[in-house]
Amino acid sequence: MATAKKTVAKKTAPKKAPGMGALEAPLFTSAGASAGTVKLPEELFGVAWNSDLVHQVVTGMQANARPTTAHTKFRGEVAGGGKKPWKQKGTGRARHGSTRSPIWKGGGVTHGPRAEKDYSVKINRKMRIAALATILSRKHRDGEVLFVDKLAFAAPSTKEARAVIVAVAAASGKSELATKRKNAAVVAFSKKDLIAEKSFRNIGSLTLEEVRNLNPVDLVTKKFLIIENPTEAFALLTLRLAKKA
Repeated sequence: MATAKKTVAKKTAPKKAPGMGALEAPLFTSAGASAGTVKLPEELFGVAWNSDLVHQVVTGMQANARPTTAHTKFRGEVAGGGKKPWKQKGTGRARHGSTRSPIWKGGGVTHGPRAEKDYSVKINRKMRIAALATILSRKHRDGEVLFVDKLAFAAPSTKEARAVIVAVAAASGKSELATKRKNAAVVAFSKKDLIAEKSFRNIGSLTLEEVRNLNPVDLVTKKFLIIENPTEAFALLTLRLAKKA
């Protein structure tokens, strides 16, 4: 009797973007001066674009965050309606048995939204981190990722934080970073910094996040990404990427 051959699926790494040479990017200080260049990990910033993967992960995450607050009542759940509105015959009006009928004002709702509906979607961890690397790579190729060596303040100051954004925008040639009123950028800190967060949080066009918590939804809905202390940030992101293997 012939035995069927076992087929083993080969694990494939994320595809590299064609024509990508040495990955480097300029590094800026908080004052907008040049601080040299920073070498970018290829597994984070050299991945080929995969629109299907990004769409599936982003829409799935948005579905998981969707609140189920809208709730309507069926005809059996609304109050009243125990008595027949009028007698069956002799009034000249249409026959009705209950004011809870969906055709009555204040009656039940047919096929309305219900709070028990579940919109959640399962997203594999490998897909989520692969989508993050894909978006980081695309943003880098589009010139939408900026690197700052340090974002530190002696005390919380929105004025100083705004000056940093203006300086980095001018130095990088990305004027939209300072002028865009909504969804301008995600500022990713390498570690928790309450003083820096308090300084930036009053700027409505910015979203603040730690690098370890970066997610695809934030990146696709914001124009720019500012990464503080890139060396430490890359170590955290690379470790996160390694956990998917």
